[in-house]
Amino acid sequence: MSPIHFYFDFISPYGYFASLRVEELAARHGRRVDWRPMLLGVAVMKVMGLKPLLDTPLKGDYIRRDVLRHARRHGIQLGRDPNASVGNPLPAARAFYWVKRHAPGLEVPLAHALFHAFWAEGRDLSTPEAVAAIPLPGGLSSQELVIGAASDEAATLLRNAVAASIKAGIFGSPTIVVDGEPFWGADRLGEVDEWLALGGW
Repeated sequence: MSPIHFYFDFISPYGYFASLRVEELAARHGRRVDWRPMLLGVAVMKVMGLKPLLDTPLKGDYIRRDVLRHARRHGIQLGRDPNASVGNPLPAARAFYWVKRHAPGLEVPLAHALFHAFWAEGRDLSTPEAVAAIPLPGGLSSQELVIGAASDEAATLLRNAVAASIKAGIFGSPTIVVDGEPFWGADRLGEVDEWLALGGW
């Protein structure tokens, strides 16, 4: 069966929440997960012409409350204040795609490590050096990752992936696509589970 496409941005708390559950959900239905980082700055601000979520009147206050409420409900420890600056999202996403190209099979463990470092530990991942300084999956060299994440190749890989996500109609993190059917939001994981179990509706 075709994989589930998991689109996310490392700076998205809801992307982090979904990352903790999506693989187990997919495995229950005999599916694997194809992880696909995207950039909210491109989808939301450039393409849709909207403000960042936390800067949106009324909605921003709700999101601040909802993120903390969701974390409490699911026992997720957050080391990052939702109000804190997210910094530069490019190095983490570029590192992911560089590893996917040069060390296939390690990109998903790296994604988990990046999410944990950013959201559970509150680390700044705004530079290739900061990305390579987190505990890396076995088989990844921090020195090679610094060079890879800063390379023109990594920038091109991310740029192409973001363009593909826009073409696919992806605008939010997380978005889970099952056999062409998109589900936006961590709160849709229950529907994804039902869709996979029933074969859609």
